[in-house]
Amino acid sequence: MRALTAALLILTSACASDTATLDQFRQTLASRDSATLALEQWCARRGIMAPAHIQALAMDDAASSPATPAIRTALQVDRAEPVRVRHVRLTCADIVLSDALNWYVPARLTPAMNVTLDTTRTPFGKVVAPLGLHRQPLPPGTPSPAACPARTIHHETAVLRRDDGVAYSLVSECYTRANIAPRRP
Repeated sequence: MRALTAALLILTSACASDTATLDQFRQTLASRDSATLALEQWCARRGIMAPAHIQALAMDDAASSPATPAIRTALQVDRAEPVRVRHVRLTCADIVLSDALNWYVPARLTPAMNVTLDTTRTPFGKVVAPLGLHRQPLPPGTPSPAACPARTIHHETAVLRRDDGVAYSLVSECYTRANIAPRRP
């Protein structure tokens, strides 16, 4: 009986710790319009890597997630306007922190930004920062344009807008359990 009680206390303590860490993680995300900057801050705070550096590892399945009519409506583009999709895993020190789909209007970015997105591991938020990055979460209850992988601890879907208010991207961000895993020694 004592062993069972001790095990339950350890489990309860671990759950409370995970909940507190998840709350801190969500506060960090909410403090920034750029998920990349928030993840860099979180990565450094958690001791994953210092200085923190986020990379975007491109996945090969982006073509399987075309822009739906709902995505086009959110981006305020018609069916004729090209919309690209970029599926990446954002990593810090080879630890996957986020699995993200990003639908964006290439005509609303500079040519250099489009080349950088196509040819580097630079996260979207870093590339488009000169345009201004203002996150507008979709209203509660809005269906997500993409399903998250198993063991996702937090999901956000938002429209990103330039300083002039023009929408240029819709993101679906699925944050992994690695964000709240015990800190590295």
